[in-house]
Amino acid sequence: MSLLYKPDWDETKQRYEAWWAHEYFGRCAIAVIAPRSDVAPKEPPRLPDRVEDRWLDFDYLRASNEYRLSRTYYGGEVLPIWNPGYPGCDSIAAFLGCPITLDEATGWVDPLFAHGSLEEVDYESLKIADDNRWWRFARDVTAFAVEESRGKALVGCQAIGGCGDTLAWLRGSGNLLLDVMDCPERVREIDQHLMRMWIEVYSTLYGIFRDVTQGSTCWFTLWSPGKFYAAQNDFAYMISPQMYRELFLPSIQMQTEFLDHCVYHVDGIGNFAHVDTLLEHAVEPQ
Repeated sequence: MSLLYKPDWDETKQRYEAWWAHEYFGRCAIAVIAPRSDVAPKEPPRLPDRVEDRWLDFDYLRASNEYRLSRTYYGGEVLPIWNPGYPGCDSIAAFLGCPITLDEATGWVDPLFAHGSLEEVDYESLKIADDNRWWRFARDVTAFAVEESRGKALVGCQAIGGCGDTLAWLRGSGNLLLDVMDCPERVREIDQHLMRMWIEVYSTLYGIFRDVTQGSTCWFTLWSPGKFYAAQNDFAYMISPQMYRELFLPSIQMQTEFLDHCVYHVDGIGNFAHVDTLLEHAVEPQ
C-alpha cells in the first residue's frame, strides 16, 4: 500500500525489515528531505495569536501538518510523519501533574517534588489520572492524527520521556544529582516504577496508532513493524558509568525487553561514557 506522501512505502517497509535484521538490501540506508519542486508557492498557515493554540488547536495542527507534508519530498528511508510537535506537555511528567509552561518553540516542565527528601516521596502512589488534561490531550491528538494521516502519512509516539529523565523532570535535575549520592537505592526503585508506567503509556498510544502506521515510529524517525522507541537518558550526561550501570541500566533493560526494536539516543558527548556499559548488555537479534 502506498502513501500519498510516500509512494514507495511498501518498498520502504521491506528495506526497514532488512535493516533491522542486519541484512543488506542493495545500498546503505539513506534519508533525504527536500522541498518539492512540483507545488505552487504558498504561505504557511497563520500562527494562532495565543501561544497555547499553536500546540493544542486541532484546526491549526491539521493545517500546519498538511502544509509541511504536502510540500516535502521524502526520499530513501525517511518517513512522512504527522506530528503535533514537542511542547513538553506530551510527557509522563505532565501526565503525573507537573506544571507546564508553553512558549513559541517548546514547553518547560516544573518539578513536582522539588522540596524535601526523595525518601519522603510515596512513589507507589504516583498514578496517571485518566482525566489529567495532558494525558487526555495526548490520546486525543494521537487519535486525531490517525484520522488525518490515514492513507497519507504515519503517526508515531511522542517524546513521552524515559529512563532517568522522567524522574529528573519530577524532582529537578539539581535535586536528582544529590539524590544519586544520598539515596541511590531510592532513585533506582522510583525509576523502575516510572519505567513500568512508561510501558503502560506507550502501550496505550501504540494501540491507537499501530494500525495506520502498520507498526510504529516515534520522535526518532525510524519505522518498525512492531513496537519501536529510542531509549535514552539525557540526565546520565552528569553521572559516572558506575552510577549509570547501578541506578539506571535496570530500567533500560526493562524498556528494551518490552520493545520489539530499539535504538539508543546518545544525547551529547558526555553520554558517550555510557556506551560501553550498553554494549556489554546488548543482545544480538535472533
